[in-house]
Amino acid sequence: MPVRLGELLVAQKRVSQDQVQAALASQKVNGGRLGLNLVELGFATEDEISALLSRQYGVPSITLSRFDIDRQVIGLVPGDLARAHQIVPIDRSGPVLVVAAADPTSSPALEEVARAAGCTVKPVVASEVEMLGALARYYPGPSSRVPPARNEDPVPDPGTTEAGAAPRTRIREPNPRDVREAVTAPETPGDEAPVVRFVNVVLASAIQKGASDVHIEPYENELRIRYRIDGVLQHALAPPMAMRDAITSRVKVMAKLDIAERRLPQDGRIRIRGGEGGAEREIDLRVSCLPTLFGEKIVLRLLDRAHLALDLTRLGFEPAALARFEANIRRPWGMVLVTGPTGSGKTSTLYSSVARINTPDTNILTAEDPVEFNLSGVNQVQIRESIGLTFAAALRAFLRQDPNIILVGEIRDVDTAGIAVKAALTGHLVLSTLHTNDAPSTVIRLVNMGMEPFLVAGAVTLICAQRLVRRICARCGKADASPAPALVDIGFDATEAATVVPRRGSGCDACSGTGYRGRVGLYEVMEVTDSLRSLILAGAPAGDLRRRAVEEGMVTLRQSGLRKIAQGVTTVDEVTRETAA
Repeated sequence: MPVRLGELLVAQKRVSQDQVQAALASQKVNGGRLGLNLVELGFATEDEISALLSRQYGVPSITLSRFDIDRQVIGLVPGDLARAHQIVPIDRSGPVLVVAAADPTSSPALEEVARAAGCTVKPVVASEVEMLGALARYYPGPSSRVPPARNEDPVPDPGTTEAGAAPRTRIREPNPRDVREAVTAPETPGDEAPVVRFVNVVLASAIQKGASDVHIEPYENELRIRYRIDGVLQHALAPPMAMRDAITSRVKVMAKLDIAERRLPQDGRIRIRGGEGGAEREIDLRVSCLPTLFGEKIVLRLLDRAHLALDLTRLGFEPAALARFEANIRRPWGMVLVTGPTGSGKTSTLYSSVARINTPDTNILTAEDPVEFNLSGVNQVQIRESIGLTFAAALRAFLRQDPNIILVGEIRDVDTAGIAVKAALTGHLVLSTLHTNDAPSTVIRLVNMGMEPFLVAGAVTLICAQRLVRRICARCGKADASPAPALVDIGFDATEAATVVPRRGSGCDACSGTGYRGRVGLYEVMEVTDSLRSLILAGAPAGDLRRRAVEEGMVTLRQSGLRKIAQGVTTVDEVTRETAA
């Protein structure tokens, strides 16, 4: 069996293992053979690939671009057959036809060509880049793929796979030509084209894997790229340090940032088009550049509307908690607060709430920083503090716009809190977020910000604290019997611990070996009842508020997690990581 091309290249120190991994990532997104992707990323030359292919397959190699093939020889092999198997006839000597092939070991392909030409076939090997150029030259047609020039961006194509492999459902590469409305980039010099393709591969791979963030991190001796998938950072690539500045500049150009400014943080936005299974969609990327000791760290937040589930019933609410939540967002006035740390799904909950109550007879206004997704029928305002358009300023303007429902992206200061509370007390429904650990401590947070307890008690109708935990992979999940004492330690009572059988994912291709795929919410919904309102007016501490809320039926975050464990939705590790007993 021939040695794999990547192993040969690494053994001969023509490329590094990280470069092979980057080419494999490109191959998963764009198709084609490994050699083609190495050449297109600039990690190897066509001559190097041809020489190593010759060694790999044990047949001579040729450079197709140096041949001027007779048209009669070309006519011996039909175009569809040549393109399907990536084979080009180059010479005929009596009954023997010499053909160049990207994979000269594919017996079925060679036999089919021999039958069509009526000759004995003798194969030689050519690199896929050379092969694509020859096919485009001698067999032009709708399915031919023209290889990108050395000084151009790659042209999106349907992609190819290794011989015998099934075609891959492909996410269309986020080519700069697809984003003219968002990017105005100068002509890319030839030596930068591999970097352009590399950044495209990184973004397309992140979209394909369902990542929420891409981290590009420079260190003293390495450059690391990680994806945040299901809330957890996972190593993706380690490109050569020599690409650090070029990758940074490329992302900055796409985000319309100042590439000369490397001392101050910068924020920008990129809009790209991606496609999967023939369908295209727009994806926004928020870009943040932060100067660090060894270069600029870049974080790209992927905002993919296809992953936005605007359905409260799919977020993970327990039935009783969902009923309370829906009853309060349908009230004509009052304040509903959603709390939790960054990345806990607050935006999805708020957007789902707005989608549920958005009707033609309501006027909904939102103040957001930033506006993450466009919602049909909703008037959304982007906060710009640099010009004085703060949350407080937007809220003051909203009250003159005859609103029914107001969404405030975040209550950050007493001024914003005061206006939001007054709006809730004067006949408007106000939805907003706060960064607190649980529902009862939200009341204390508002009071500590400077709000009078009687205003908080009168305005706030419901507080929902939430966390996100990873779901067990449906394909590889299986029973994971835990001892009853361990289950009792995390909150189950003795009776439940004796009957509950937790599950755990063993790891498979579908979940990239993690055992998890997707996320689900844990919710703590505290409705402000008359008894809780009395405690707030009396200045009761958060512990007293929690005890009373639990007595009235509130399910805590930990209890919500225990129910998800019992249902086989998530694991003990996830619940203990995200909640406190």
